[in-house]
Amino acid sequence: MKPIRLVALGEVERRLLDVVRASLIREYRAKCEIDSRPIDPSVAYHPERNQYHSTHLVEQLTRLDGGTERLLGVAAVDLFIPILTFVFGEAQLGGSCAVVSYHRLHQSFYGLPPDESLLKDRLAKEAVHEMGHTFGLRHCEDYECVMAASHSVEWLDVKGAALCFECRSKV
Repeated sequence: MKPIRLVALGEVERRLLDVVRASLIREYRAKCEIDSRPIDPSVAYHPERNQYHSTHLVEQLTRLDGGTERLLGVAAVDLFIPILTFVFGEAQLGGSCAVVSYHRLHQSFYGLPPDESLLKDRLAKEAVHEMGHTFGLRHCEDYECVMAASHSVEWLDVKGAALCFECRSKV
């Protein structure tokens, strides 16, 4: 299995990169390293939305891809794709690159008191989910599987943190 390299997209908290790294190692049993060189996400910024186009960030990662690893960009900025108000992440289905953001995973984003444990849990699930797409996994009908679709934090909170048996057998 190709190793996974985590790349900070802008200012990213190291403790959260460590959470992502641990979750990917646990779920995919792959070598996972944190790159010390961040990428500036400003190339994907759209001022009319005050958001960052996730597809452009995935494209930035593909420029770093030498074909020997999978890359996951981790960001603190608000992501979108043109047909949706926001996304938590995006990946190349069957490719090698994906991005996730924890911008909307904070309870404080929704006017609620901070919850560090919940933030870490959400980010871990989203990272495993997006990397699953790079392994060719599509959204799963099993709502407990980490590959179930998540269009809101409530859906993210309901699903499990691990691949179901069927999804695991495809990796």
